[in-house]
Amino acid sequence: MEQSKVHELAVTAARARLLAMDMVHDAASGHIGGSLSSMDIITTLYGHVMRVDPANPRDPDRDRFVLSKGHCTPALYPNLALKGFFPVEDLKLFRSIKGEMSGHAEMRHIKGVDMSTGSLGQGISAAVGMALAGKADQKDYRVYALLGDGEIEEGQVWEAAMSAAKYHLDNLCAIVDVNGLQIDGATADVMPSEPLDKKFEAFNWNVIHVDGHDFEALDQAFQAAAACKGKPTVLLAKTIKGKGVSFMEGDYGWHGKAPNDEQYEKAHAELAATLAELEGK
Repeated sequence: MEQSKVHELAVTAARARLLAMDMVHDAASGHIGGSLSSMDIITTLYGHVMRVDPANPRDPDRDRFVLSKGHCTPALYPNLALKGFFPVEDLKLFRSIKGEMSGHAEMRHIKGVDMSTGSLGQGISAAVGMALAGKADQKDYRVYALLGDGEIEEGQVWEAAMSAAKYHLDNLCAIVDVNGLQIDGATADVMPSEPLDKKFEAFNWNVIHVDGHDFEALDQAFQAAAACKGKPTVLLAKTIKGKGVSFMEGDYGWHGKAPNDEQYEKAHAELAATLAELEGK
């Protein structure tokens, strides 16, 4: 990946983080911690990897993305808006009774959303179905699904993993946002899931470890996933919950809490400074 593209993605992710913070603060509700940790992954997908067209959001040949950790729409919606699926101003209606931009991924009303999600574990199953349909229809589109490392405590995730391997869904790429935290604390304390790589390998998946905040590494990982034939791929993306805001980073208390006015001003200032630095202002 050229450095100009790396810089472009970094700027987009910085803008999206600011928009996410505005959304959650204005709504006084939302899941900011996991949205910030997964932002660079989603930005890389929509800004560089996936074949999508905002002018034709239901193109049957498009790549698909399923936000299996469906509560992290503050990461997805800003990226869709910045890509051009709908006006950025629409984000002001996030979780508002005046609009239809719900806190969980909503495909009926939000352009660019390929699957409504929210109940953890179900998104990856839908992604398996999409990938299986692609094989049956002899389409060359790819399916991407983003899961949380708390979400994989759901048994349905592993049922989906078995199915993906059985049907050799090499057009499916799952990404696990491994930030090590969930709503009640550290995943290692709530319900230990490591070693994730050994578990997915046992389910006959191709496993790739990647830094979830390194755009070049993510690009290389997605290329490697596309090159793998005969089995699905999972990217185990190491991330930091609350990435980009000093007092939110690594704190599970920010899983599903909105900042008050004072906290918002501090967070906004930090995120704005990062964007200004990237833009050379």
